[in-house]
Formats: sequence, C-alpha cells, structure tokens
Amino acid sequence: MQNGGDLVTFRKQLLGWFRQFQRELPWRKTRDPYRIWLSEIMLQQTRVAAVIPYYDRFLKRFPDVQALANAPEEEVLRLWSGLGYYRRARNLHKAAQQIMAKHGGQFPMTAGDVLALPGIGNYTAAAILSIAFGNKLAVLDGNVARVLARLAAIRGDVRESQRWQTLQDNANFFFDPDSPGDWNQAMMELGATLCTPKSPQCLLCPVAQFCEGRKLGIAESLPEKRKKRANVEVTLAAGVFADENGWTLLLPPPEEESTVALADYIPTLVSRLWHFPTVSVTGDPGAKLHATLRKLVRGGRNGNLRLVPAGQVRHTVTYRDITIVPFRINVKKLPRIKDARRVPLRDVSSALPVSNLTRKVARAVLAVSAAR
Repeated sequence: MQNGGDLVTFRKQLLGWFRQFQRELPWRKTRDPYRIWLSEIMLQQTRVAAVIPYYDRFLKRFPDVQALANAPEEEVLRLWSGLGYYRRARNLHKAAQQIMAKHGGQFPMTAGDVLALPGIGNYTAAAILSIAFGNKLAVLDGNVARVLARLAAIRGDVRESQRWQTLQDNANFFFDPDSPGDWNQAMMELGATLCTPKSPQCLLCPVAQFCEGRKLGIAESLPEKRKKRANVEVTLAAGVFADENGWTLLLPPPEEESTVALADYIPTLVSRLWHFPTVSVTGDPGAKLHATLRKLVRGGRNGNLRLVPAGQVRHTVTYRDITIVPFRINVKKLPRIKDARRVPLRDVSSALPVSNLTRKVARAVLAVSAAR
C-alpha cells in the first residue's frame, strides 16, 4: 500500500465485492455463536459442499449448546460419521459441556475464554468472536494466508513461524475495524472462490490492482508448496460376518493401545469408531485375519470360518495409502465377540458411529454378494 487512501480503497472494494457476490451459506444467516462455532469446526479441512448437509442434520438434533452437551458422545459421533477428522466432534462435545459448566450455557465473549475451549485455536476464536460479536480480531487461515502471501509476494513456507507471524501482522494491517465479521468473511471468501490454490481468477479479483504477486507474474506459484511427508503404504484385512437375516457385527472403538490383537494402525484409521474386525497384514491377508478371528470369537466352532474374498478397497488417511482386503463370512448365527454389537449390513451407520473406511468395506462385501 502506497498510502492510507489505498488502504481505504482496498477495504471498500473487497467489502463491496463480498456483499454483492458472497455465497449463500446457512451459517451466514445467523449471528448465533453456537451455529457459527459449529460451522467453523465442520469447515476445518472439509469442503463447503460436504459440510452443509451435516450442518443441517446436526442442528436439527442439537439445536443449541445444552442439547449438544447433554447428548452421549456416541450419538454426537454418529451424526458426525462420514465427515472425518473425528477429534473435531469429540472436542466440540467436550467444549459444549465446558460452556454449560463454566459459562452457564452462554458462549463466552472474550478471546481468553474461547481459546480455553477444547478444539479452538487462534483462527477459530477470531472467526467466531468477530462474526458473532463484532470483536476486532483478524482471522488467519489457509485461504487468508494465500491471499496475503500473493498480495505481498511473500515467498517460502508460509507455515514457518516467523512468516506466519508476518502474515498475521499483515492481516491485522488490512483488517477493517468497522466491519469485523464481514471483513474476515470477505478475506476467506476471496481465498475460497477467486484467489484459489490453482488458476487464481485474477481478472475477477476486486483487489487485483494491489497484488504484488500478480504484478511480478508469480501469483499462481504463491504460497510455495510445503514438502509433503512421504506416503506410507498400509494393507489391512477386514472380516465381515453376515447372518441369514443380513445382520453383521461391529467391534467397539479401539483404545489408543488396543488389548485385542488388532493392528497398531487401527485406532487412527478407524478414527476410534465402531468397525469390522481388522488386522494389518504383510503376507496372506486371509490367513492373518483367520488367526485373529479365532482369538476373537468366543465359543462355537470358531475354527470353521470360511472367508470369502470381496475384492479390494482403497482409502487414504493423511499420509497413509491404505489397501483393505474385505472378506465376507457367512454364518447362520453371529458369533459371540466381546462388546461387539449387531447392526444391519446394508446400513452399518444406522445406529453406531463408523468411519468412511468401514462404510467402504460394507459396500464392497454387499457388491460381491449381490453379483453372485
């Protein structure tokens, strides 16, 4: 910015664009801090299109903080099931209970109190407080960081601590104290819709004239890509019991250190949710799974289990590339497995929270059985 007049123009043009072209999103129709908080948590590392139906269903069941705080964690996770990153749901539930216990059910209005809630960091606190209460706090997330890096032609890894602080200083500089909520949403909207990671739409950008990255012809290459952690290949085998009435068994969420002879990877990969008996394998997946199932099944003829292969399923969790080999195990009567629960195979998430990986396994087994 050359002078104060440029800053005024920058703010006016960005806010004018946002107010005219912003997307119609359900959480933009309210100033209820609970609903704004819920949307911000759901939107973490998740696309808007994927969030909207979950947001609507979640609010229908948990319309306020009290309803969420009083609900069993298992029910909260079931409503979250499929959205991923389940620690968000667990922290949301814990935070709701903390709001009831320490703040009388009212969402706190100060940064210190909000940051003390589980699952809330600087960005989320600034977003909620500025949008719901008009607090003068500038947000900085991935979208905003990309906009700011291009505006100032900042090279290097923006997540490096000093660069991130520089970006926060820049966010504070541009911030419009007269329109805190709209300003923060405008910066995020610009990054989400025009100033995108690939092929930024500079010709449509309301503040392109101020962008140093565009002037230098390097906007698309900013911010510079971080070095990714090398992917790890993981192979799992899953056993899907199926009785004559179409029921199956799911095992309870594993602890961080499972006492059952399951894979070390399991707590992470199934997000500590209900899941099919699953093991990691390096050799014959059927043999390893059969041996594990014999240990799990209590009583009956557990040595006569017939495992029918159901193809392969691919799944990705952060840096892990997972190949899971499902096996259908047809039985007249479901075996007894400690703490396992019966659920319909065609709708394994109807009563229990499960991960997308578990859903994929169920679909693979159903597809094979339907083809025969």
